[in-house]
Amino acid sequence: MKPLIASALFGILMMFAALTVKERRSFSVFALVLLALLTGINIWELAETRQALSSNNMGGVYFFKNMVKVDAFNLWFNTLMSALTLLYVGLMHRNIERVGLHVGEYYALIFFILSGIYLMSTFNNLLILFLGIELMSIPQYILAGSDKRNLKSSEASLKYFLMGAFSTGILLMGMALLYAALRTFNIEQFNFSMLGSNTILAVAGIILMIISFGFKVSAAPMHFWTPDVYDGAPTPFTAFMATIVKVAIFFGFLSIFKNAFYTLQGTWALVLGIITALTLIIGNLTAVFQQSVKRMLAYSSIAQAGFMLFAIIASNAMASKGILVYAVAYSVATLGLFAVLAKMKDYTYDGFNGLAKTHPYLAAAAAVFLLSLAGIPATAGFMAKYYMIAALIEDGYFIWLVILGLLMAAVSVYYYFKVIMAMYFREGTPELAHPVTVADKILLGICVALVFALGILPDMLLSCI
Repeated sequence: MKPLIASALFGILMMFAALTVKERRSFSVFALVLLALLTGINIWELAETRQALSSNNMGGVYFFKNMVKVDAFNLWFNTLMSALTLLYVGLMHRNIERVGLHVGEYYALIFFILSGIYLMSTFNNLLILFLGIELMSIPQYILAGSDKRNLKSSEASLKYFLMGAFSTGILLMGMALLYAALRTFNIEQFNFSMLGSNTILAVAGIILMIISFGFKVSAAPMHFWTPDVYDGAPTPFTAFMATIVKVAIFFGFLSIFKNAFYTLQGTWALVLGIITALTLIIGNLTAVFQQSVKRMLAYSSIAQAGFMLFAIIASNAMASKGILVYAVAYSVATLGLFAVLAKMKDYTYDGFNGLAKTHPYLAAAAAVFLLSLAGIPATAGFMAKYYMIAALIEDGYFIWLVILGLLMAAVSVYYYFKVIMAMYFREGTPELAHPVTVADKILLGICVALVFALGILPDMLLSCI
């Protein structure tokens, strides 16, 4: 687990750097170098593990007394998350530097969140799952309230902390019930065929874990904290929470339900199906009525969570492939869109009026990202939704949910296209809060290229598993 140790050490290095370095720009350069190194360490770990598994014909490599299990699939996911974090810092580092005085500490917290992501993706024990979730969550509470000049940021941090603590309590209760029923925290030792009278305990534990994960991924009706937190938190940290952190929790969500709870699918699938339907309906319909693009993206994030929940319900091989494609497609498009949003002075739809005439590069990039989120063909978002729907159709039990998903995808086109209409078909003189640099254009161009590349050749991502 070299990446896990490296990310923790890099976080500590950033903390010590914060004590000695005064120039904010230096923190960003240092963080970018460390993230590039961390991505390389992930690739190294992936290559070593792949070679070990092929030579020994094993299903995975175990660490920490079988509490952590690594294989090519979860290591490739970790590599993608590291690369996306590198892209995120490249896009947002100037905005991170403007949030407050403690830039080094912000980057340290991001490295600690990556440590949590690595635990979330490789856990083989419920205790490691809990540690991973908390290691991801606690730094986010701090980042959400990092803008001390903005009262909304402090409010967002408090709401996020209270809801996070509440959902953590539910998660722990669910784990306790599962332990009472199964007498183990090791998910490979779960045996639901011999439960007898303990079946009710196990099912109750699974339902509580669904509710807790619902809070973490902002699924309805546990979504009510999301708009206020995403709107109040500093924009660069909202982008990180809404993308990389969210898809990492979904990966852990899928891992436990596919590997541990699949044999009891008949007892929890309907509950999760209803939650998915509510998430799609509430997320999409509420997004239609928003006046702020940032708040619209918060509800859009809820709606996108509804599609990612398809993978949890299906819990098959297609779902595993789909969650990788959706993770990258959704993250790249949303990060790119937040990078454009961070340049704007006015976050309302009117603030985008006429952007195509004054800043055509920004408008074109934003349009591509919006088209991808809407699931238009030839974009990464289309292939991501295709894999989610294909996984659910392959499962064969929730065709009504597929139909609902397609209807809600059509609804999403309306509020995404509202921004495109404002940029290209309305008159206005939008003001930028910060200038667009050459580096910004290059990174946005990379995001646009990735959106089209994944939309046309998604197998280039899946072939590395």
